[in-house]
Amino acid sequence: MPESTCLYRPVNQQELDLIAASGWRSFPPRLPEQPIFYPVLNEEYAVQISRDWNVPYYGVGYVVRFAVETAYLAQFPVQNVGNARHNELWVPAAVLDEFNRHIVGAIEVTATFRRP
Repeated sequence: MPESTCLYRPVNQQELDLIAASGWRSFPPRLPEQPIFYPVLNEEYAVQISRDWNVPYYGVGYVVRFAVETAYLAQFPVQNVGNARHNELWVPAAVLDEFNRHIVGAIEVTATFRRP
């Protein structure tokens, strides 16, 4: 089995439903106005996005964890978009199908947040 790196992603209900429909193996295609797929490098940052952005906007937010072949990820430089823990990868939407083929194992939900 190839070496893998654990990544996280904040998702809303619609995206989670599409992930579930894939058998928990892939992320759905991006919408035309979403040119980048951005997994994040730590769960704390994914929780912050899900809780602070997705819940107010969608009413619910989830954090998913998944592993991707480390060698494949090397082509996507880490992007820091805030403080030291705000690190993510910018994967062009055009290569998301290929990215999905490098996921190792299942995508799993690690946290759920809802409006009170």
